[in-house]
Order: sequence, then C-alpha cells, then structure tokens
Amino acid sequence: MRVALLICAILGAVQAQNTPPVRDALINAPVVLTPPEVVTAMLKLAGVKSSDTVYDLGCGDGRIVIAAAQEFGAHGVGVDLDSGLIRRARAAAHDAGVEQLVRFDVQDLFDTDLREATVVTLYLLPDLNRRLIPKLRAELRPGTRVVSHDFDMGAWKPDKEETLGGSHIYLWTIPAK
Repeated sequence: MRVALLICAILGAVQAQNTPPVRDALINAPVVLTPPEVVTAMLKLAGVKSSDTVYDLGCGDGRIVIAAAQEFGAHGVGVDLDSGLIRRARAAAHDAGVEQLVRFDVQDLFDTDLREATVVTLYLLPDLNRRLIPKLRAELRPGTRVVSHDFDMGAWKPDKEETLGGSHIYLWTIPAK
C-alpha cells in the first residue's frame, strides 16, 4: 500500500511539472503551417509594401514574416511560444538572407507589444482570434491591417475576404478611434 501511494505521489508530481500554466494552456494552438501560395495571398490582400512592419502572432517556422521581407522588402516580427520553432524561423531567415529585416521572439502573443505593427497576420483558432480583438483595437493604430488565414473574428466583420483553393483569407482594417 505504501509503495502504491508513493508511486501515485511521484506520478502526480511529474504530471504537475509537465502541465503548462493555465494561461499557456489557453493560448496554445496546434501548429499548422500556412501553404506558400496562401502566405503570398495574405500579404497581397493586406497590401504589404516595403514601408510596412508585419507581425505574425503564432509565427511557427516564420514563413509569413520571411515572405514579407523577401517578396515585399517589409520588416517583420514573429512571435511564438515554441522555442524550437523560433530557432527554425531564425535559421530560415538567415538562409533566405533577410535576417536584417526580421526578428523572432519566444513570447506570449498577449504580451507582445503591437504598437509598431502596420500589418498583423494570424493563423489561430477562432476563439483565440476573438480573444485578441480588444488587444488589436487597443494597441494598433488606425489603418493597420489584420489578416487571418481560415478563421474570422466572430462579430467583427472583415473588410474583405478571399478564397484560395480550400483556404479562406480575411482582412480587417483598424478603424479610427
């Protein structure tokens, strides 16, 4: 009996160590990479140009930020909780020759300061998109564009929508305050 209780106590301690904090558990989303043709369509829909700073929240391997730099000469910032993905993104930026235009941070997207962004890209689940709306509206300047792959923002209706194959792309523009 004592051995069984000891095993249960050890397993409970191990499980507690492997459980992410509640906030992290609420923002974790599956890693699904945006196809290259959708990346380009998102950036075109947002009208990205070299004077833009593109923030990708939940950037995964950094492909959207890297494409913004490569295809449009834009600056970019990618944030993700997964340090392994951020390492891959940094290596990919180096390989693409755009590391001077982009930066990747291991960071909670809710803690990311968005005030410098002129474009924000998302490929997050619908609930997370909706939870981001107050942050986007509070921190982004009027005229900043927000582009989402596949998932809308609920009651906040997009300014434009496009379909590319089986993917949906949504665009919103931050209104004047």
